[in-house]
Amino acid sequence: MSITELGEQLKQMYNSAPDKEQSIFIHLFGIKFGEIILHNKYSVAEIVEASGIKESYKTEVRKGVNLSKYVTLKNSN
Repeated sequence: MSITELGEQLKQMYNSAPDKEQSIFIHLFGIKFGEIILHNKYSVAEIVEASGIKESYKTEVRKGVNLSKYVTLKNSN
């Protein structure tokens, strides 16, 4: 999966999040795709830029990626 494809997934998850839960869905993105991001040494900043969401959310993506080492999703959206 490329940075562009990950950006599209992030954008989709952000836009489909219930009201007031966008940050949670950004964390879920990091958990869901953390292994891919870490394995390919992708830049979180580049993924966030490709998604078109606010640059400040890169911290939230990083939190999800870090959590991906320790948790798994129950139900992936």
